[in-house]
Amino acid sequence: MATVNTRLGAIVGTSEKDIWMFLGIPYGKPPVGERRFHAAARHGPWSGTLDGTTFGHRAMQPEAPVGPPWAEGRSEDCLFLNIYTPAADGGGRPVLFWIHGGGYYIGCGSDHDGANLAAQGDAVVVTVNYRLGVFGFLDLSQYDDDLAGSASNGFRDQILALTWVRENIADYGGDPNNVTIFGVSGGGGSVNALLAAPSADGLYQRAIAHSGTAITNAPAPLAAGLAAHLKVDDRELLNRLHQLSAEELLAAQLDSGIDMSAGACVDGVVVTRDTYQAIAERGRRGVPYMAGSNRDEGTFFTSFAPEGTFFDPMAAVLGAMPFDLLSVGVEPGEYLASLQDAHPDDTDKTLYQRVYTEMFRRAAIRTSEAVTAAGCGGWLYRFDLPSSVMDGALGATHGCEVAFTFNDYARPETSRTALFHDPGDPVVRQLAEHWSNTILAFARTGDPNGAGLPHWAPYSADRREVMILDAASRIENDPDSQMRKRWGDA
Repeated sequence: MATVNTRLGAIVGTSEKDIWMFLGIPYGKPPVGERRFHAAARHGPWSGTLDGTTFGHRAMQPEAPVGPPWAEGRSEDCLFLNIYTPAADGGGRPVLFWIHGGGYYIGCGSDHDGANLAAQGDAVVVTVNYRLGVFGFLDLSQYDDDLAGSASNGFRDQILALTWVRENIADYGGDPNNVTIFGVSGGGGSVNALLAAPSADGLYQRAIAHSGTAITNAPAPLAAGLAAHLKVDDRELLNRLHQLSAEELLAAQLDSGIDMSAGACVDGVVVTRDTYQAIAERGRRGVPYMAGSNRDEGTFFTSFAPEGTFFDPMAAVLGAMPFDLLSVGVEPGEYLASLQDAHPDDTDKTLYQRVYTEMFRRAAIRTSEAVTAAGCGGWLYRFDLPSSVMDGALGATHGCEVAFTFNDYARPETSRTALFHDPGDPVVRQLAEHWSNTILAFARTGDPNGAGLPHWAPYSADRREVMILDAASRIENDPDSQMRKRWGDA
């Protein structure tokens, strides 16, 4: 057991191999009752000694068919964070603040174990829960002025947690002035949202977006979909939503069929402009940035579909691309036709997969290029090492690099991250070591070089150097040229 006396009170956690773990620390007051749909308030000190040996509740979300053994139940009372820190005395360690993915409607901080990364890099790793689905990303601003910014309550939670880190992480050996935000999928999109949220400025010094979309769209009319499902007048919706229990509200979200991945938006209050505009406006006041995606992102989104499912590529374009591609005026039909011309042997399923692969790729390219142009240095990668699960059918799929980021392959028996690659493969283990050390080097200095990979220059319109992460990692110049032409970005 490990005990620390902090400015908020004493906390007891667990220890393993010189790493102390403090779990389920409340950073915000429970956003329940009258606080539902409002910005969360900081939690403040606790009384007595806080039990930090178990995870806090995960946010309200669909139940997984088989829950992992470490997961706590779901609840509106979900604003908790977890800290992994070296047990040795001292401080001033770089802090890595992980934002989980899940399309803004599933996932939690306990899905990822920060112990390996903390031990390997003499760093402090923080993982965080935040509100999901209608609890965190429903625009209700039209119903009450006090609900302005409600479409970004999940991002507000992340900012509140970052504020907690700035004020308290020194008690756990971390440097509040050296914080790296990093995340995957919806977590990568969250990173890109925080770049455009003025209230987050100064709370982090580096940023890494794994397969994250840029935040460019206006709030989606999700509330109207809920009102139609609940069969209430728009004027009555807010009262009805407050009358529902958390379970009933989640059921309404799921049964209505509204797409919560469309909830991440430029709401005008929290996220005040799109990601690209924010990067340009901040200029050299921005932060060093890394971004990338996987070679076969889209296979993840079709792999669990029932046999015989019809995949409509046009629906994929219309459903996914407004995040980025269509925001610059590319017509869906024109884009899809060019994609079909480039890959005439594709089935509807493989074409559908390409749409999603290119969605994530374009955002990574554009954000990295924009940060370099702004003067802060933006590094771009592509993860190519094919996975071994499902007889290799997924290739280098969405999210498969996260286990390399956390170096779960060093101790696969303790991993809470999905392992898409063979832990016994020495190629996998070496790449995991090199990539996790690269993440740590970037978190420590703002430069990803010197950790075992080839020298990597920032991505720019002139050089377009991309780190290809593979069995033999290498630098390639403009490997995305054909895609860029298809998007009209060449």
